[in-house]
Amino acid sequence: MSVPGAPASMTGQPPSPQELRLIPTGGPLDLPAHLDRYGPFYLRAADRLISEVEQSGLTGRGGGAFPAGRKLRTVAQAARRGGRTSAVVVANGSESEPASSKDTVLLRSAPHLILDGIALAAAAVGASSAYLCLGERAQPGERFLLQAIAERERAGLNHVPVELAATAAGYLSGQETALIATLNGGPPLPTLVPPLPAERGAHRRPTLVMNVETLAHVALIGRYGAGWFRELGSAGSPGTALVTISGAVNRPGVYEIPLGVRLGELLQRAGLPERPQAALTGGYFGAWLPLPDALGVGVSEERLRPAGAALGPGVLAVLPESRCGLAETARIVGFLASQIAGQCGPCVNGMPALAEAMNWIAFGQPEADLVGWAQQLTRLVSGRGACHLPDGAAALVASAISVFDADLRAHVAAGPCARAGAAPLLPIPRPSHPSDPRQPEGRPTRRQLSRRPG
Repeated sequence: MSVPGAPASMTGQPPSPQELRLIPTGGPLDLPAHLDRYGPFYLRAADRLISEVEQSGLTGRGGGAFPAGRKLRTVAQAARRGGRTSAVVVANGSESEPASSKDTVLLRSAPHLILDGIALAAAAVGASSAYLCLGERAQPGERFLLQAIAERERAGLNHVPVELAATAAGYLSGQETALIATLNGGPPLPTLVPPLPAERGAHRRPTLVMNVETLAHVALIGRYGAGWFRELGSAGSPGTALVTISGAVNRPGVYEIPLGVRLGELLQRAGLPERPQAALTGGYFGAWLPLPDALGVGVSEERLRPAGAALGPGVLAVLPESRCGLAETARIVGFLASQIAGQCGPCVNGMPALAEAMNWIAFGQPEADLVGWAQQLTRLVSGRGACHLPDGAAALVASAISVFDADLRAHVAAGPCARAGAAPLLPIPRPSHPSDPRQPEGRPTRRQLSRRPG
């Protein structure tokens, strides 16, 4: 075991570049097996750990890709300015993105690695308490997490108390400020910033909110250093990441990849049963990439952004030629419109209008003016909300209009294609409240006809 502040005498060795770093083979490890695999950890001096994370180039794995070291330093500085006020660490395992399962798999497979990261991050920012927030899919594993916390308590490794907290249902519940609002006893809705959570978050204290995968990487960087972390990945996007691959693949699931690996190589590993048409990258806030044109693009924020896409929370979904990309997009945007917080104009007015336009484009016989209206809406709602929900929906629609241009022209000329009637390929959760603007039949209604522009 380790002693806080004492050097670590490694009993485990750093995983080699050929090994998985985050998810051990053979299932979850108990505490002795975990320490045997990774070696003990110790609480480095705060500045030393933060500097190491900064030098590693680690970015947030929850979707924002914000530099993890900068976030640690900001919270630590805010806590110091607060004098006697200690910080709070919030480990975000909500995973409200429907197409993602990486956080749930990580929580089940490597709970001690996440708990190591919480302990190290808490020491770095001066936190006296921590929350581990679980989404609906992860909550059945709560018993195993409680067992892991109890194991650590007996071993003297719970350097800060860790409380499990259930995240409310809904797409926005895992958003940083919505999560903090829930911990503060309020509804799970995003709030306007400033103040930033780093300044005033949970219980009005400086708060570090990090995705559970990010914290698992912090645990490894704390042991092996920035240089080891950079052995994989690229100079601009170092390290590994967990990605969830779904859609038309033979072997769907969670993969750990070195950042920058070519999309074609990754899809080859997953197996393609039929010719791919496009890939959704970055989840429901992401964008479509045309295939096979984009097979050579590297899977990282650095490489995907110039191609008009994003890695986001590590989501890749393959759309085969037998499915209609406009129909899949319309269903996703309808779901997103059902998840609005109802706090600002772009959500209350813009999101239902965008969902309506996409529903007509996919399942009706749109005219050119409706396509133009959808494009105008993407510009009207972007950058104006309290959260990034409208921005994500707008980016998804804009990419669909571009990537599925041939289908769009065919829909305008002759109505919906036969593929639009196929069952949904991507998961669409049931609406969380009755104002859901989606049409279950996938067809425009008379009300929608009356609200068309022009």
